[in-house]
Amino acid sequence: MGTYQNKRAFREVANDLPDPDGDRRQDDSKFNLIGKRTPLIDARDKVTGQAIYTDDIQLPGMLICKIFRAPWAHARIDKIDTSKAEALPGVHAVMIGTDAPIKFGVLPISQDETALAVDKVRHQGEGVFAVAAESEALALEAFDLVDIEVTQLKPFLNKKDSVRDIRDDEEKIHEHCRYDNNIHKRVEQEFGDPSGAFENAAYTAHASFEFQGVTHAFTEPIAAIAHWTPDERLVIWTSQQVPHYTHLALSKVLELPMHRIRVIKPVVGGGFGGKSDPFPHEMVVSWLAMKTGRPVKILFDREEVFFSNHGRHPTSTHVGMAVSDEGKITALDVDALIDGGAFGSFGVVTAYYNGVLSHGPYRIPSFKYRGTRVYSNRPVSGAMRGHGSVNSRLCSEVALDMICAEAGWDPVEVRLKNTLPEFTTLVNGFRITSNGIRECIETVARKSNWSDKHGKLPPGRGIGIGCGFYISGSALQIHKSRLPQSTVHLKIDMDGGVTIHTGASDIGQGSDTMAAQVVAEVLGLPMERMRVYAVDTDMSPIDLGSYSSRVTFMNGLAAKRAAEQIRDMLIEAAVSISGYAKESFELRDSWVYNRHWPDASVRYMDALEEALADRGALIASGSYTAPPMGLGYKGAGAGLSPTYSFTSYICELEVDAETGFITPCSIWAAHDCGRVLNPIAVEGQIEGSIHMGLGQVLCEEMDYLGPALVNGNLLDYRVPTPTQTPHMDVTLVESIDPEGPFGAKECGEGGLAPILPAVANAVYDAVGVRVKRLPMTPDVVLAAIERKARADRKQEAAESA
Repeated sequence: MGTYQNKRAFREVANDLPDPDGDRRQDDSKFNLIGKRTPLIDARDKVTGQAIYTDDIQLPGMLICKIFRAPWAHARIDKIDTSKAEALPGVHAVMIGTDAPIKFGVLPISQDETALAVDKVRHQGEGVFAVAAESEALALEAFDLVDIEVTQLKPFLNKKDSVRDIRDDEEKIHEHCRYDNNIHKRVEQEFGDPSGAFENAAYTAHASFEFQGVTHAFTEPIAAIAHWTPDERLVIWTSQQVPHYTHLALSKVLELPMHRIRVIKPVVGGGFGGKSDPFPHEMVVSWLAMKTGRPVKILFDREEVFFSNHGRHPTSTHVGMAVSDEGKITALDVDALIDGGAFGSFGVVTAYYNGVLSHGPYRIPSFKYRGTRVYSNRPVSGAMRGHGSVNSRLCSEVALDMICAEAGWDPVEVRLKNTLPEFTTLVNGFRITSNGIRECIETVARKSNWSDKHGKLPPGRGIGIGCGFYISGSALQIHKSRLPQSTVHLKIDMDGGVTIHTGASDIGQGSDTMAAQVVAEVLGLPMERMRVYAVDTDMSPIDLGSYSSRVTFMNGLAAKRAAEQIRDMLIEAAVSISGYAKESFELRDSWVYNRHWPDASVRYMDALEEALADRGALIASGSYTAPPMGLGYKGAGAGLSPTYSFTSYICELEVDAETGFITPCSIWAAHDCGRVLNPIAVEGQIEGSIHMGLGQVLCEEMDYLGPALVNGNLLDYRVPTPTQTPHMDVTLVESIDPEGPFGAKECGEGGLAPILPAVANAVYDAVGVRVKRLPMTPDVVLAAIERKARADRKQEAAESA
């Protein structure tokens, strides 16, 4: 592990990045908007019911699409006859899998989905055929008129079964599996000397954990509307996080050039990763619109959302950790068996992330990882908030606490002893720039009165800590291209308003507001002059979308660079008007202000008028592409990021030893997001992350009876309610990243993972048991308490014998 001695040397290694010192030296008082509590620009529309979601859009002559979803987990399709359904009055088209058989997927390496099942059904709930009709009732009536025959095949419902060799190729969920089983992806990585570290360790811990699948539970159901225009262009409105990938997939599946496809993202009611793939229903409504010549709309019911939105992977994870007698972590060993469901989705990335994102924020010189993602006959698993890091983070943090308990060490002190410094590299080649993890840990320990509580609270009450780190966007593109990873276009006309065209999807996290804030700050203008137009592929530049916590860092930098070009145009105009040197001018408070001779300052509108002369409009384009980085081994790009956020949480809770019920009381959170661009937005992201993480650790799971999902609704799937949310004390730690926009980095995903181990470790502090199956529902906790009681009685009996 290497440490760079200064920022300059580090930046030279990172491809001669621009000197960020100007941003690092500025304190918040020198900013007009950055760091100020700024309401989201779409908040009023949302709270007054004026925001336009996909389901709100109505087009003349619009047909309703319904998809027949398979009741079988694994079956060969022998026959589909749709003639009777097509003859039903009011039915305009029926689509089957062979109508659009070209495979697609979010990753080029996993192109294994089709619009509808073509040769076989791979999970219960997969689309088999679709009907476009005058009404939903007619479409459902047509279902009964389709003659379908299948041969049911052996279902693989347990991830361990998918690892075993199979003899009959028909039992393979996908024919392209490279192995004699249903394994999708194997990952093996080793750095340093893990074996030697474990042999020489003063303390080791080994533990196995089970994680159930969870869903995103976003508010807005999945929806899309497609229209085949008279000039033979496809227009689709879709609730999407990554419209660019939908654009690519539609072009491939429908065999249309991209310039004949227009993708529009209306307001999106939450995503959390669950709307980041291109989806079969988008292909279906598009094909039906082309077939009928009429707009076609689909709106999922909640059970369809559960079948379709690619939730967090169910995982079985074994972890081993080695620690020296000085309390230094010397090795980490992770082995994860990951249930990917029926298709690839982001699964190859997940298989890597479960390992590579498990070792920071600590110095770990030796690391070994084995990850196996399998196909199963379950609904697809994909990306979900904190993608790939959440489950393995609990494992490594609990293993560290197990060693602390054995050695009699304070878990906070041991974590402080192992934290990464700034400007260093991990053993696998990840480069760390700004890093506030030490301040995060010290802050939550102080605010929670940790030293007065840990191990000292009454029985049934406990306190625990968890830490984490997360990427601020992936350094490598999913679809390799020389195009920038993010681009923003700006335009200013004579009215003085600033039009911001961005391809980044605001899914509720506030990225439109972020872009407006960044541009307004650079130009010294108020927010009301900003107009953001996001994600219409006819007008917006390409952006790789809202996932991997990339938007603030990458799109924010693109917006800043575009604004700086406009700033320079306005300064040149002020120079032309005043005759003073350009070095004297800066933009603030709607003036091109002369720092040395204030009387020579030029009003914004006067400078604009001068700049517009013989030009017509001020236009600029800013972009961002991550600099080269990484060590070059296979899989080195997974988890590689321009910068990382750091987080520490402490949870205090109560456990009822008679019922097993856990009640979180207080959460102290500290998150290093670089410079805080908008405290309101960042605090909301951290609080939302905690709430979502509490759901996974305490109560949420997708529950199956055989192949059937039995809780595919928001009544039986237990999302925590506001009344179950504990007190939260959120501190924002500003490490000021040298490369981020004004020093900012991510805050939307990294804040989820640490709450799981904080709860798990607090449960141990409260009742002395390690609960290793999530969610920690009362029955699971009570069973663990009873096992410990039996073991204690057995030990007492043995000692007294």
